[in-house]
Amino acid sequence: MYTIQLKISDKVYDKFIWLLSKFNKEEIEIVSESSDFTSTSNYLHNELNEIENGKAKFVSQHEFENRLNGII
Repeated sequence: MYTIQLKISDKVYDKFIWLLSKFNKEEIEIVSESSDFTSTSNYLHNELNEIENGKAKFVSQHEFENRLNGII
């Protein structure tokens, strides 16, 4: 699947969105390229790289719950 970024004129935006709505989600999905999306995507890619490279530190569920209870 490809991802593209477009700039669309205000005059044709509604028509373009209407056209995209005619496809199902397996064919076309509208992905927001907001700064939140981009920063979250970058963060998750970095986290995945750490896991794949063996640099990630994991904690047990029990340890996680203890930390969470300490915060609350």
